[in-house]
Amino acid sequence: MSLALPVLRSTAPVLAVKALGLSLVIAASAHISVPFWPVPMTLQTLAVLGIAGVFGARVGVAATLAYLAEGALGLPVFAHGGGLAIMMGPTAGYLLAMPLEAAIVGKARGPLQRAGAILLASAVCYALGAAWLAQFVGAEKAIALGVTPFLLGDAAKAVLAWAIAGVARTNRA
Repeated sequence: MSLALPVLRSTAPVLAVKALGLSLVIAASAHISVPFWPVPMTLQTLAVLGIAGVFGARVGVAATLAYLAEGALGLPVFAHGGGLAIMMGPTAGYLLAMPLEAAIVGKARGPLQRAGAILLASAVCYALGAAWLAQFVGAEKAIALGVTPFLLGDAAKAVLAWAIAGVARTNRA
């Protein structure tokens, strides 16, 4: 007869630990950046896509939600610090797209489906991010400042995330 609490036998504590640990990876990736304005170029895209590709949708979404909660609480996890002001500022659309990106990529199975999911997730991020940014700088500048400068770098990060997920999933099988 086990005296362990039922919650300790569930996967919830394991998910929470993974999510918190991986949220720190996302936070660290936010601080590796090229200082563009108003949207910095960071490695967050690589972290979010890679985490979702390796660990799946459940862990990926949980990690991104933990990351956003940490930022909302004021922890300096975002490229420009933390707090609700940042979550309502010009980059909010990109930040809030992260759980959607993780859900899209995390549900993909197989290399071709994962490649398509990464492209779709990137498009969702650009659409939400630029739409929110447009409230601050206008639609034309939102594309010029929040999409165009990132296309080449994000393409490279997407390929790297795809490769990492492929290798990790092959090694786990």
